[in-house]
Amino acid sequence: MGILDNRVAVITGSSRGLGLAIARAYAAEGAAVVLTARTAATVEQAVAALQAAGGRAIGLPCDVADLAQVEAVRDHALQAFGQIDLWVNNAGIAGPYGPTAAIPNDAFERALRTNIYGTYYGSLVALRYFPPQRTGKLINLLGRGDDGRPAPYQNSYAPTKAWTRSFTLALAQEYRDSGIGIFAFNPGLVDTDMMGKIEAVAGYEARLNPLKFVMRLWGNPPEVPARRALWLASSATDGRTGLNVQVLTPPQIALGLARAGIERLTGRRRPEHHFDITTIPSATE
Repeated sequence: MGILDNRVAVITGSSRGLGLAIARAYAAEGAAVVLTARTAATVEQAVAALQAAGGRAIGLPCDVADLAQVEAVRDHALQAFGQIDLWVNNAGIAGPYGPTAAIPNDAFERALRTNIYGTYYGSLVALRYFPPQRTGKLINLLGRGDDGRPAPYQNSYAPTKAWTRSFTLALAQEYRDSGIGIFAFNPGLVDTDMMGKIEAVAGYEARLNPLKFVMRLWGNPPEVPARRALWLASSATDGRTGLNVQVLTPPQIALGLARAGIERLTGRRRPEHHFDITTIPSATE
């Protein structure tokens, strides 16, 4: 018996990284999972891997910035499994690192569309389905910048997470008597392609070097936040809404600093995090 038996979960951006780790965690606990990503081949590979491990999984290519495609995912899930109990808006784009004016317009706008419209459309579809059954859980992913503090050189990403946090917690208040759980979830620093493969404006690559130290202290494999996402989806949060859950808590920050001190004293340091940085030309040149 799994803690998500007889549940159906839609997880956007789930062909790899954190989204796939959440799908694995849910499937291992009995949920049927619906995977999405932009590329059909990666969706098919992820679905096949989950099925090979004994999970119930289907998938559909989807650009979450297109409402019609998000609605098609809903219809695909209902046709296959007859219900939806969990909707996780995980799809996101980091956008290039660099001064705002130097980032090409199309790259900046792509991050805005995916992170904002993707969350909006996924929430819209879920919240048009959940109310009649008076159950369901919506989980929207946050990230750096969700606290509203400026994050220089990450202006195509960080403000979208401040928006997502405000949007999600407002939804929780709007639907607080509906029986629906609406949660904001910040997975912290996760060792995925989003963190490992970074675009940077020419001349700003070296500014990313401190991130290697930060990842060594506080980075987690995707399975760690996936366990927290499993808790949010479980009966442990039944009857609750408006939670703003953070994986990187103050005690964990302190633990990372203590670990760094021990490494410095002993001389035994964990390997630095590797970044694959792609340089893009500045739009101002």
